Amino acid sequence: MDYKQAWDYQTNLFQSILDIKALNRNSGDQQITPNYLLFCEHPHVYTLGKSGNEQNLLVKKEELNTVAATYYHINRGGDITYHGPGQIVVYPIIDLENFFTDIHKYMRLLEEAVIQTLKEFAIQAGRIKSLTGVWIDSENEKNARKICALGVKTSRWVTMHGLAFNVNASLDYFTNIVPCGIADKTVTSLQKEMGGPQDIERVKKILKEKLISLFEMELIN
Repeated sequence: MDYKQAWDYQTNLFQSILDIKALNRNSGDQQITPNYLLFCEHPHVYTLGKSGNEQNLLVKKEELNTVAATYYHINRGGDITYHGPGQIVVYPIIDLENFFTDIHKYMRLLEEAVIQTLKEFAIQAGRIKSLTGVWIDSENEKNARKICALGVKTSRWVTMHGLAFNVNASLDYFTNIVPCGIADKTVTSLQKEMGGPQDIERVKKILKEKLISLFEMELIN
């Protein structure tokens, strides 16, 4: 799905939940807020978070057409990242008041879902203190490499944006940026770690199951 199309779709769902919450504040008849878990892949695109440094895009924006990529400065947290084919992007558009009111816990559970998914492939992954995301060889400072980036926006406990998990993504595209503004670490993919392309639909299924379990969700559609 085109990035802008997905961003607009997310925004509409996000705002619809906020609208319900606004009505609930002034009404004795409380509506239950809906929650959405969106999975997609994007064409080649670079996105910069609201407080990110544009200098972390290492090529001129007008040259991005030479690599068939687009660019957006968006309203999530975090710095610059890449999305493209072979990368699972997950956008939870949820009201955390239906689950728990803790942004730190929310971020850690998104990471944990990816960590548990990788464990199904016998890959040990983890976290690095003060660096959001999921890392391979997280305890080895020199060899640590990011396999999943996170960036979210929240308002009144409603979330949008989410995580980007490199499965079969082309890592060449990351050479055009300083990924997430971290210059001394590299990125990787499940394909690279496993030594060959992976069944991305299988990975999506496992990841979805982990998210549902960790958040104690009931999938109804």
